[in-house]
Amino acid sequence: MAAVEIDLGKLPFDIDFHPSDHLVAAGLITGDLLLYRYNADSPAQKLLEVKAHSESCRTVRIINEGRAIVTGSPDCSILATDIETGSEIVRLENSHGAAVNRIVNLTESSIASGDDEGCIKVWDTRQRSCSHSFNAHEEYISDITFAADSMKLLATSGDGSLSVCNLRSSKIQTRSEFSEEELLSVVIMKNGRKVICGTQSGTLLLYSWGFFKDCSDRFVDLSPNSIDALLKLDEDRVITGCENGLISLVGILPNKIIQPIGEHSEYPVERLAFSHDRKYLGSASHDHLLKLWDLNELVQESEDGVKNDSSAEDSDNDGMDVDDNIPKSSKGSKKKNVNKGPDPGSSNSFFAEL
Repeated sequence: MAAVEIDLGKLPFDIDFHPSDHLVAAGLITGDLLLYRYNADSPAQKLLEVKAHSESCRTVRIINEGRAIVTGSPDCSILATDIETGSEIVRLENSHGAAVNRIVNLTESSIASGDDEGCIKVWDTRQRSCSHSFNAHEEYISDITFAADSMKLLATSGDGSLSVCNLRSSKIQTRSEFSEEELLSVVIMKNGRKVICGTQSGTLLLYSWGFFKDCSDRFVDLSPNSIDALLKLDEDRVITGCENGLISLVGILPNKIIQPIGEHSEYPVERLAFSHDRKYLGSASHDHLLKLWDLNELVQESEDGVKNDSSAEDSDNDGMDVDDNIPKSSKGSKKKNVNKGPDPGSSNSFFAEL
């Protein structure tokens, strides 16, 4: 399947699409923030190129209904940039005490950020402050997802565990047992009943909601390389991006590879994202390319995939356990191959001008 290609010039760490327009943002290893306008009929047009950070731009999110772009970096800052002008709205120099590795949207007025030392913060963009802080892990936060109905943050980490942070109680509700490998990506599927984690070995770990101590299932034959990115297509199918450059459509319960849908010539896939209209699947890789894949074509080709086969779903009940006794890691963990920033201490004032 052919894709629209945008040559970013340098290695991208993250991408995000505008919520209502044909715009896509990318954060580069150079610290630059790029914004492009894309369509199927002509080359992508670069609208912005901003030197956002003194170190790499690891994470990018478009917020405030598309009016601002938030970025995070090993320089420990979080920057909000005006999407129209490219001008700085506000920069929080000491947002975290370590490199900011991940930012995700939660609600219309909140985002979450995770750093290299396992701390997760929730930022209220209307109250202009940090509303929650969780020292959830011992190693870098690799990914975060949000269960809006229960107001819980789920995060994966290089320490090999999955955490559940309760925004209502402001507590770390539970954390899984430590896996022998780093957990790199996470999505919630099966109408909230299953949590899927991608790992360094290429195995998918499946957790049942409310039973997070240990995984209920493993998909071990998916990839010989790490699963660096997961993107939920629907309740039964997830798109995986792997270290070997392959992008695949995968069925969950029953667990099977439905079909490969793209590749980046053996270069690791850093991030996957959908365009606002879900017409395109965006993938960013170490080959310096942002590729836009036709999602409608993909879905048509796999129409007869897992949709008609739900017999393998398990029958775990959905009760939520509460465990505030967080285990301590007894093993070392290999850092992601990225430079770490300074540790200047933390400040909680943010979005003062958004």
